[in-house]
Amino acid sequence: MSFFEAMKKVASKAREASRKVSCAEGSARNLAITELAELLQAEKDFIFAENRKDLEAARKNGLDAARLQRLEITESVLEYMIKGCEEVAAQGDPVGEISKMERRPNGMMVGRMRVPMGVIMMIFESRPNVTVDAAVLCLKAGNAVILRGGSEAIHSNLALAALLRKALERAGLPGDAVQVVEVTDREAVSELLKMDEYIDVVIPRGGEGLIRAVVQQATMPVLKHYKGVCHIFVDKSAEIPKAMDVIKNAKVQKPGVCNALECLLVHEDIAEDFLPSLGTLLSACGVTLKGCPRAMPLLGEKAVAAEFDDWGREFLDLTLAVKVVCGQDEAQEHIARYGSNHSEVILTRDHARAMRFIREVDASMVGVNASTRFNDGGQLGLGAEIGISTSKLHAYGPMGATELTSTKFVLLGDWHIRN
Repeated sequence: MSFFEAMKKVASKAREASRKVSCAEGSARNLAITELAELLQAEKDFIFAENRKDLEAARKNGLDAARLQRLEITESVLEYMIKGCEEVAAQGDPVGEISKMERRPNGMMVGRMRVPMGVIMMIFESRPNVTVDAAVLCLKAGNAVILRGGSEAIHSNLALAALLRKALERAGLPGDAVQVVEVTDREAVSELLKMDEYIDVVIPRGGEGLIRAVVQQATMPVLKHYKGVCHIFVDKSAEIPKAMDVIKNAKVQKPGVCNALECLLVHEDIAEDFLPSLGTLLSACGVTLKGCPRAMPLLGEKAVAAEFDDWGREFLDLTLAVKVVCGQDEAQEHIARYGSNHSEVILTRDHARAMRFIREVDASMVGVNASTRFNDGGQLGLGAEIGISTSKLHAYGPMGATELTSTKFVLLGDWHIRN
């Protein structure tokens, strides 16, 4: 069987399953999700054993430490997966919700109903927990989903797929509503990306190279973000000790993720008091500071000069670009030029400047006096997320169950005809 035939079979099964899942009661979809949570706990030894196969192969293939960490399913990762299932199941059902029902001048009632998108394809790297996050969110929203994880996680993903199928069948739903692509060859993905007659939307989650490759090949809409170039602007009224805590968290807690801080902008009026202490703090944490000419003398002897390409760069490690700016205008101009519409934050005690920043800065999350690391579905109350979109059509920011639906018009007439 060719790649085309094999993937067409996967896609057509997903389309058929999507019709059944979209019509299922919310209670049935919730049951599948809670059954999965129980199976994840009951079958954890099986999950860990399959994950070890992937880890052993990855080490032999020379996978770096950061990607090995993303690949591993630990007790805490498994607990996070289970908690995500429970939180998503407890949320209200977005499917079938009717809003904005209004009476037209001719007496007809017109409104909008929230409906599933249909078949979603998810392409992602390394993290096998994404298999569960994506599956439960798509099911909650009444969709079928085709999952294509990285080849390095194939045993883990297939193990989780087996539990997902079992949970679906226990809830009386078609097992094909969640399918993990078993073929690791990239040609399989290329074939799926041509099948817009079966697949309604594709969501790539991973490095910029992966996402651009998907965008170039896909014949269906793509919900995406290329990279996370996140900024914090330290206003002249910021509280220095608290600001340093926020910046340390945003840069150091988990530097290899898309919502980690990559560039710090500091108001010139506070720079001399703020940057020496910050330089000492972050250098002690192993952060390489790359400063502009005004920041360099203030950051300490370990700082290095920033190069032109460092502005707008996603480092994904313990490296931070630092620039002294004249004020909020320059800070916002810098963000507009070099940001990636991901996460932008101002640290300030001035309400007017905070509100201006929120209104004027364009990003999927704009924050005041908080770490960029909060741009995450779980942290923002979505339970889990299938990804963060920096596209404005049709979702902007972390995508939970509601963002995996669309709306259709509903018309209630009394034998109306159009004149």
